[in-house]
Amino acid sequence: MQIFSNKNSKLKILKEKQFKLEKEIQSLFEENLETISNLKFVKSEFVIKDYRIDTLAYDTEANAFVIIEYKRERNFSVIDQGITYLNLMLEYQANFIVEYNESCQENLKRNQIDWSQSKIIFVSSAFTDYQKQSTNFKDLAIELWEIRRFENDLVSINPIKKSKSAPSIKKVQQAKDSALAKVTKELVVYDEDYHLKDRSDDILELYESFKNAILILSPDLEISPKKFYLAFKQGKNNIVSIHLQNKSLKMWINAKKGNLDDPKKLTKDVSNVGHWATGDYELTVSDTKNLEYIMSLVKQVL
Repeated sequence: MQIFSNKNSKLKILKEKQFKLEKEIQSLFEENLETISNLKFVKSEFVIKDYRIDTLAYDTEANAFVIIEYKRERNFSVIDQGITYLNLMLEYQANFIVEYNESCQENLKRNQIDWSQSKIIFVSSAFTDYQKQSTNFKDLAIELWEIRRFENDLVSINPIKKSKSAPSIKKVQQAKDSALAKVTKELVVYDEDYHLKDRSDDILELYESFKNAILILSPDLEISPKKFYLAFKQGKNNIVSIHLQNKSLKMWINAKKGNLDDPKKLTKDVSNVGHWATGDYELTVSDTKNLEYIMSLVKQVL
């Protein structure tokens, strides 16, 4: 990817400024973690057993821990280290909870954590094709993020997407007692197919209608599957989320109470009610009768 500056309609290629040390990448990430990823910073250089985790973070939406590792060199195995660290997390859950409570001055309880949504993120200036292919499994909780720095204080961060045809890691032959087998058994990487499985044709058609209508609102909207719903995100922010029910769709629009103009009163206030997803406005739809009107509500959040 080339980055240009535009001055008086003249484009100039900006030179890349390589990171000399892994610590430079780590410091940049940790100081801007919420802006970059919407994750909560917990601890830098978290030591457990004989391992040192670069950054320990917490995903408040998924209620799960996230490990972040930074690499400047390209000759390392993301699979070996990733599986080792994820297995370490599952084995020493109490240590992670204690560290969170001490570092964040909170009282996080074991039953509040969804360990199945734990994951590890590797951050590097570049990954080899082998590294990308070795992690290209739809249900492997390992993510690769590329970071590059340019002139004019520009930084690009690009999470590498897994291909739509990515296979399941569970189909790979593995020993029953291996660390990989344990990790893939206990961790779940949720995708769109997970939510669509065993749904009726009517619900699938209804979902497709709303999905397409939402995605056409902005070219930078993306689907981010969670355990209980599908979030439509713009950058790091949820715009609207959908949960597929047997005969309807439940939706949440990510606006604070009092910030959504809904003259038809289709939505209800759930600001003081426990609910999935983000946003204080909830509605249930069983047909496309109010599709255009609902999209007008979603537009208010963009």
